[in-house]
Amino acid sequence: MPVSTSILEFKGVAKRYTLRQESAPVNGLLARLRSKPVEYFWALRDINFSVQAGQALGIIGHNGAGKSTLLKILSGITSPTEGIISLRGRMAGLLEVGSGFHPELTGRENIFLSGTILGMRRSEIHRKLEEIVDFAEIRPFIDIPVKRYSSGMYVRLGFSIAVHQQLDILLLDEVLAVGDHAFQRKCIERVQVLKNSGVTILFISHDLKAVEQTCARVLLLDKGRIIYDGLPSEAIQAYQRSRGSHFGVRRTQGPPPVEVQRVAFLTEQNQHTDHGTTGEPLHVELLFHAHAPMDNLAFHLLFYGPDGNLATDLNTRTELLSVPEGTAAIRFVCDPLCLPLGLYQVDTIIERVGASDPVEHVLGCAHLPVLSPQPVQGSFQQPCSWRLEQQ
Repeated sequence: MPVSTSILEFKGVAKRYTLRQESAPVNGLLARLRSKPVEYFWALRDINFSVQAGQALGIIGHNGAGKSTLLKILSGITSPTEGIISLRGRMAGLLEVGSGFHPELTGRENIFLSGTILGMRRSEIHRKLEEIVDFAEIRPFIDIPVKRYSSGMYVRLGFSIAVHQQLDILLLDEVLAVGDHAFQRKCIERVQVLKNSGVTILFISHDLKAVEQTCARVLLLDKGRIIYDGLPSEAIQAYQRSRGSHFGVRRTQGPPPVEVQRVAFLTEQNQHTDHGTTGEPLHVELLFHAHAPMDNLAFHLLFYGPDGNLATDLNTRTELLSVPEGTAAIRFVCDPLCLPLGLYQVDTIIERVGASDPVEHVLGCAHLPVLSPQPVQGSFQQPCSWRLEQQ
């Protein structure tokens, strides 16, 4: 039988949790009559994958897909119910930058404290101390208590300590979203250096832009199973398809007088598409049904980015609308689309100006993967022209 060269392997891994329903304490026969059968929930089922040394593997999925459970198993917080995990080498989890810091200790003292918690030897910390300080860019403040640090200084120091360990596998969880943009880029570059030196990277994240920049291969989880294993750009599209049957969650009480039926994405040629591309046109169609005529309406499409923050609001507030009874559609034209790479959740709000509550409010009525042919720095890509002028 050939010997596997993988540094990490999951074979038939599954995790089951027991769900128990609370009831009032009773005794004897009555207790047995009221008892309910134990229910189980499988957070992971039949997980099979392997990772080669030096590979960067991204793991994505919507909330409840099983990412957190997989993370806990990888980091040793919990054990699988079924299956075998084979690990060859030393793995370190960078799950929360600054974990182990003591607020009363200085930055220098916390380097030794946190480094020890992460498994570094004291001689190793001494040898790498200056490099850690330089990477974190906090040399003038290294000998003051970290309770006086800004949040940016805090996370820079925590990340710097973690990525200067001797390890074979680095487990990341959302940590590349810390600090300012320049430091995020520096973190990604450092992870790339580690990967080039043979360190295997496992990156579990909602930040698809960081996953795209860091990983050449991505696993997509859905309902505890792997439904895609391949290129990051294709994983984003597969994510969208996996959510296609999920319309959203209505927040309005009772039947809405104007009801959202669908949000669709189309090209300039009026062809349906499952993604947008930064810098290219995209049409967004909001189909709705009015159960009675209404006036003074404003329609909103809210796009929330991978970080959960509102990226943009497409709306009709500049001209309040009156709609007759029946089905109609509003088409928003984005020419060009300025959103950068990432997966965006689309919420819909229909408001009647002057009313305290929305007419209709739907969370997650659509999800838009945005691809970027070129890297986009910042929150969005601003279209512009330029010319050179001699002064």
